[in-house]
Formats: sequence, structure tokens, C-alpha cells
Amino acid sequence: MRLVQQTFFMDKYLDIFRTSHSGYWNYLVSEVTSFHWENYFYGLIIVSLVVWGLELLFPWRKNQKVFRKDFWLDTFYMFFNFFLLNLIVLIFLSNTAEALFNDVLSLVNLNVSDFELIDINALPYGLGLLVFFLVSDFVQWNTHRLLHRFPFLWNFHKVHHSVKEMGFAAHLRYHWMEPIVYKSLLYIPIAIIGGFNAEDVAIVHFFALTVGHLNHANLGWDYGVLRYVLNNPKMHIWHHAKELPEHTKYGVNYGISLSIWDYLFKTDHVPYNGRDIELGFENDETFPHDFIHQELYPLKTKE
Repeated sequence: MRLVQQTFFMDKYLDIFRTSHSGYWNYLVSEVTSFHWENYFYGLIIVSLVVWGLELLFPWRKNQKVFRKDFWLDTFYMFFNFFLLNLIVLIFLSNTAEALFNDVLSLVNLNVSDFELIDINALPYGLGLLVFFLVSDFVQWNTHRLLHRFPFLWNFHKVHHSVKEMGFAAHLRYHWMEPIVYKSLLYIPIAIIGGFNAEDVAIVHFFALTVGHLNHANLGWDYGVLRYVLNNPKMHIWHHAKELPEHTKYGVNYGISLSIWDYLFKTDHVPYNGRDIELGFENDETFPHDFIHQELYPLKTKE
């Protein structure tokens, strides 16, 4: 009986592996070959070109080159992390984690819907979308703090902080382990909010993408009074500062889309105009400069 169960579960997860990859490949081909309002491929390109255009029109660091240091490396990261990483590993891991979670719940006669505390379909459309956005952004803010707090996670996050000149594409320079951490910690909080659909996810996703691009862009904006709500380039530059006061040794300004969490929990730090501050982290001179070695760095480093 146990052998039959083991075979069943092996077949189940092998099938998840096959369908995850084939399904996402078909989705990716469809995204590239057709245009629609929830198209992530062309959405990424459009948002990137618009923000890059703003950089060129209103440069904060006027001496920074159009094709700044590591521009092409970051562009590669942007498309790799946004699409190929899903194909290689994330979709399979996500689907497997979901199946495992549901299997564990079934052992105690529960399912995901039993954990739903809020059905956003029961709320006015705008309010439901706002709840979904606030919950996801707050969980990601906390996850970002963990990436700085624990040495094991920080070694992966160093890839993002190895940026030496900020530009929009630096937003998506990150190690492949980061989205695994983010998605894992986000799964249960989002599971308790039932009812959101693909359009809801796309709206929140593209808003976060745009804000993230702007935060890393060569722009000297802080959005006036809205800086206390929205993350912004003048605030986020300090998150990438190489030198920070001792009391902030684990980092500052962890905001993803919103800055309000940093102001509420006293992790905000914008002491002066940080346009020309040095970016990076301690001993980053020895950090690899190419994609392959940056991806391998955390596996070879003991800290």
C-alpha cells in the first residue's frame, strides 16, 4: 500500500514538472507572438522604454552615460528573471509547493479555502484591489528585511546590491533564489485573500513594476508629500548606499512600492540628497562582475 502511494505521488509530481514547463513554454510563446492588455512581455518592454526615456529627459546624475555601467548585464537580468527563470524553475516550484500544501491540508481534512479571511469579490472593486495590493506589498517589505538580516539570505541579495550605477534595469538584477523566498512567504497571506483574478494580479504587477523601475532610475524625484506613501528614487538610492550609520547596519528603506512601512516602523533614512553617494556593500570590490559567477557566488561563499 505504501509503495502504491509513493508511486502515485512520484507520478503526480513528475506530471506537475512536465505540465509546468510545457504550459509555461506555451504561455511564453503566446505572450511574444500576440498582444493583449495583460501581456507581460510587451508590458515589460513598454514600461522599461518609458522609464528609460524619462531618465534621458530628466537625468539626475547628468554625467552618467546613457548606457551606464552594467546596462547590458542588467538588461539581460531583466528578461532572464522576468521570463526564463519562470520557465527553468519557478513555475514548477510554485506548482509543486501549492500541491504539497494542499496534500498536507487534505491529511487533516482542510483545504485552502478554509483559510480565507477576506473574499475581495465581496468588496467594492477598488477596495478589494487595494487590500490585495497592501497585503502583498507589506509581506514583501518584511521579506526584504529578512534578506538583509540573515547572512545566508544576504549572500543572495548581494547580487542586487552589486549595482554601482543606478538605472531602471537595475530593478530586476537579482539572484534566482530571491523570488523563491518572496513567493514562499507570500503564498499563505495571499491564500487567505480569496477571489482575485488575473486582471487584479496584472494591475498590481504592472503598478509595482513601474514604481520599481522608477525607484532605480536615474531620476531625482521624491513625489513631494507622496514620498511618505510611495517609494521613490531619492529614497531608494539610500537603500543601495555603501556606507550607512552603525545603527542601520542591516539596511534602510526596505519599501518595494510603498514607503509608508518604513516611516511607520522607523526604518526610513534620507539624511540628505544622495545623488552622488557610493553604491554597493562592504568589500564589493571582490564581487563577481558577470552573470554566471554572480549566480554561483552564494553557493561558494560561507558567511
